[in-house]
Amino acid sequence: MRRLLLLLAALLLPGLAVAQEDTGRRIEYTEVQAAGLPPQRLTIWLPPGYDTSGKRYPVLYMHDGHNLFDLKNSNFNKIWAADKAMLKVMGQGIEPRIIVGIWAPGKDRFRQYLPRPAYDAASPGLKAKMDEIAGGPVISDAYLAWLAGPLKGWVDASFRTRPGREDTAIAGSSMGGLMSCYAIAARPDVYGQAACVSSHWPAIGPDTVKGFNPETLGLWTGFFDRTLGAAAGRRIWMDHGTGTLDAFYAPYQEPIDAEFVKLGWKRGTDFESRVYPLAEHEENAWAARLPEILAWLFRR
Repeated sequence: MRRLLLLLAALLLPGLAVAQEDTGRRIEYTEVQAAGLPPQRLTIWLPPGYDTSGKRYPVLYMHDGHNLFDLKNSNFNKIWAADKAMLKVMGQGIEPRIIVGIWAPGKDRFRQYLPRPAYDAASPGLKAKMDEIAGGPVISDAYLAWLAGPLKGWVDASFRTRPGREDTAIAGSSMGGLMSCYAIAARPDVYGQAACVSSHWPAIGPDTVKGFNPETLGLWTGFFDRTLGAAAGRRIWMDHGTGTLDAFYAPYQEPIDAEFVKLGWKRGTDFESRVYPLAEHEENAWAARLPEILAWLFRR
């Protein structure tokens, strides 16, 4: 009865506020300059209690930041709902993380996310297909240098973070999945966890993906063989569905899983690789499994 009276009073008296649940807050940064890259844009989510706790937080960097939080910014009227996923796993005992969403730069997305080592190792024929969709020079090496250097340095200086590798994660889907695997393999000094969700292993335009290309698989297994190294405390999540574009990924993912095992990574401990039957290549599918991804990556 007392709660009912308070609610009625709040409705009748404009000056009386009702306490609302703290779900964190977002900060937007537009036209962020980055060397060798198109102008970047950021959406940063600070978890509940950030403004009052005084504590330091681990950080999750996510690609395609425009598709993470707000439908009005999204490409396809679908979002990952990354803040809600973090709130959910916080309720399961996972430590909250600051989320730094890096927006994709429109038409430059493919060339910014395509891992440069794979592109450089491709045959002329495969490289021509990559060039066709890239529409310009591949700049993922510059993107990674900015992510792991100036951007991270600015985030650590501007917010109360814990900057060590064990507290720094990176995540993305499709081409962003490739970029996340590239980042944790090439910069093991910076990233301790990565989520490579529905990674677009064929690495060419979706409309030209047909069947399986052994050469493309060789690009990835060769890259991991040369670069990944031992797990040494790192943790990587990989997955795919079986619908739409994800239906092409199994012939790549299974040998890549075997490559991880060959390099000494233990499945279920150091890396995970899941298949989601009927799940399609789209944000609603990724949102549905994001809490599971975060809970596995960030468990202690």
